[in-house]
Amino acid sequence: MRRSTPPQADFLVIGSGVAGLRAALDLSREGRVIMLTKGHPLQSASIFAQGGVAVALSEEDDVAIHLTDTVRAGHGLCRREAVRVLVEEGPDRIQELIRWGAKFDKAGGKFAFAREAAHSRSRILRARGDATGNEMVRVLMAQAHRQKRIHRMDFHFTVDLVVEDGRCCGAVVLDEHSGEQFILPAKAVVLSTGGAGQIYARTTNPPNATGDGMAMAFRAGALLQDMEFVQFHPTALFLPSSPPFLLSEAMRGEGGQLRNHKGEAFMQRYHPLGAMAPRDIVARAIWAEMAATKSRHVYLDVTHLGADFVKRRFPTIYSTCLRYDIDITEEWIPVSPSAHYMMGGVWTDLNGATTLPGLFAAGEVACSGVHGANRLASNSLLEGLVFGMRAGVAAVAWAARQKLPDLSGQVAALRQTLKHRLDDTEKMRNSLRRTMWGQVGIIRSRESLVRATAQLSRWEHMISKSFAGRADLEVKNMVQVAHCVAEAALWRENSVGAHFRSDIPESKRPGWKQHSQLSVKKSVIGQERQKHSGQVVALQSPKTQSRGRLRQGLA
Repeated sequence: MRRSTPPQADFLVIGSGVAGLRAALDLSREGRVIMLTKGHPLQSASIFAQGGVAVALSEEDDVAIHLTDTVRAGHGLCRREAVRVLVEEGPDRIQELIRWGAKFDKAGGKFAFAREAAHSRSRILRARGDATGNEMVRVLMAQAHRQKRIHRMDFHFTVDLVVEDGRCCGAVVLDEHSGEQFILPAKAVVLSTGGAGQIYARTTNPPNATGDGMAMAFRAGALLQDMEFVQFHPTALFLPSSPPFLLSEAMRGEGGQLRNHKGEAFMQRYHPLGAMAPRDIVARAIWAEMAATKSRHVYLDVTHLGADFVKRRFPTIYSTCLRYDIDITEEWIPVSPSAHYMMGGVWTDLNGATTLPGLFAAGEVACSGVHGANRLASNSLLEGLVFGMRAGVAAVAWAARQKLPDLSGQVAALRQTLKHRLDDTEKMRNSLRRTMWGQVGIIRSRESLVRATAQLSRWEHMISKSFAGRADLEVKNMVQVAHCVAEAALWRENSVGAHFRSDIPESKRPGWKQHSQLSVKKSVIGQERQKHSGQVVALQSPKTQSRGRLRQGLA
């Protein structure tokens, strides 16, 4: 049954994690907002964020120290102005959240700040031990629920962005229950769709993290940056019968030790900070120990911290591991690295504006420049708050100069578009994830990356069509984002942060401070408007804007 009249709004927010919710609150002050959520609203990555939120609020800390730690963790590739915005505005955003009812853990009447890897101060606020993201989303959702101008549309998958006259002015949306696709117009669109961890066989991300926002922004003509920088969390639960479950970095912050199969605490051999070294270093150290001992995992040991403390400090982790017959107060936990966070994404300025007019982005889908080559632990939730608000404010200012577009031509074209289905969606999805894990994972090389890009190119014809269902559309997005990651990793001929090339281990080769940028080739279709073919046509430095190596990309 065809939808008679789609709901009307001034703004679309695609995604409902911390960044999207915070943006929607500002947007609702100036107009009607529709929040589009793929699947259930409580499936966002923000919900599962355990460790906490980093913010310079303690007596021993200040924003200058937080800035220094962030830039150092990013290996010199952070955008310093963006980091300054993050650390300076972060305290106000957290205080605002507290006024709205957020309850962060306290000790002796004061906030209980924890320390995580690569932080020089204890600045991690947490809620209910290891449920910080859940608490932040709870408060933001309650606040959004109070705003009558915010309308939620759950179980609505965003298929593509609508571009008319060179600006983003809406989205093609799939009703997951009815299977109908329709167009929602808007004066401005905010992307907050999260990351793309599902392109890897092992990931801590929820199943819906399929890179949808990055893929649709890329197809619409927006610029992607730093896609080679994928952070692998060092410690995810490793059991053949269970999906990877994140074991918070805070466990090492509280004194947990990494041990190999011989029972040796090995991290001191790799870095002076031992288990508290930056994530990229810890992940590669674990990978090296696994290779040396010919094992599929190492162990995380918290048994010496005391049963009462562990249960109180990590209640979610304790209960989850217990369901898999592991009592972490008595047993070492089998762990191995898993894909965790995208430092790269849709390029934005300091206010969340992308290179496509009318499109804004915030959170993991965006590349604000905050994280550089390696994200400092627990900066992501703060980034969602700070840049979610900024994107909302900037979208309001943009929309004040726009009229709601007439998309009747696009609506008619959508009705005529033939929808296809993949022959074996699950097989292709699994093949893609294995290819990325084996060839574009923690350790890369020119040989592995050439193989990966060749395989991804062979899948090109299979994803160039329009698809009907969510599963097929997700695989299309996964292939597109995976190809961007592989192409950027092949282009970056040095090792820095989360990007490690075994054939080029040096970090300070000429041009190492350049950033990869990916864009699509434009071609005129008919006489009415331009469409984008979806090809990766150039990788370049944003400083020089010089053309990098040209490669065939994705249609």
